[in-house]
Amino acid sequence: CVVVAADASQRALEKASRLATARGIPQIAGPNAQELGARLGKPPIMVVGVRDRDLADGLVRLASEQGSMEG
Repeated sequence: CVVVAADASQRALEKASRLATARGIPQIAGPNAQELGARLGKPPIMVVGVRDRDLADGLVRLASEQGSMEG
């Protein structure tokens, strides 16, 4: 899945959405870029891909329950 920061730029949002949609990858609305980066021990991040299938499935399930799915 792909987690998109709530304050991602329009350009980043469009690019991530286009690529994820083309590959059938679920998109999740995440926290703001500062918080998303901080949770990963990084500077602000607008978009992050989750490659671990079990983790991605769990995030998608949680997002679906909370109404945070995009695309």
